[in-house]
Amino acid sequence: MDSLASEAVVPRLRGRFGRDYRYLESTPSTQLLLEPETPEGAVVVAGEQTEGRGRLGRRWFAPPGTSLLCSIQLRPAVPGERLPELTGVAALACAEAIEALTGLASELKFPNDLLLGGLKVAGVLAEAREGRVVLGVGVNVNIPEEQLPQEVDVPATSLLVETGRAVDRAELLVELLERLERRYDAWVTSSPG
Repeated sequence: MDSLASEAVVPRLRGRFGRDYRYLESTPSTQLLLEPETPEGAVVVAGEQTEGRGRLGRRWFAPPGTSLLCSIQLRPAVPGERLPELTGVAALACAEAIEALTGLASELKFPNDLLLGGLKVAGVLAEAREGRVVLGVGVNVNIPEEQLPQEVDVPATSLLVETGRAVDRAELLVELLERLERRYDAWVTSSPG
């Protein structure tokens, strides 16, 4: 089974995001674990979220040890009205990371879901508070078809179901953090419009 423990991820990082890294086997939600004083680029990852949620308070279901469930602390120096753009920035970075590892091209279902063949494979949740943004990302990675949630608004899939093979969650996280850092930096320095 692949590991998201610090020793499996931090040595593989290729940028500044994730250098402050914390992994928990289980937590209600990674969104609640980044304190206001935590530095930008800090990451909290969980093997399981017991109260994971998506947009509009919807539940995020994932069996333990099967998904990529993480939150990243961001401190964008941009006007507040630009903050909603961050969800799209993160979703594109997530789509790029998935494609780099699997060859699968996902599509964005505005504002925050990534779909493969019309089925939800990932979601992004950006919450602005206390002068920062906590960016949550959930990707259905190695969930067998029979364990995918059934009673959801958008039917789900996983990278395992779509590729027929297990995907290394640590490598997906490293790829996501690198691509997110690149897209985030470009977004922060770009002028609106």
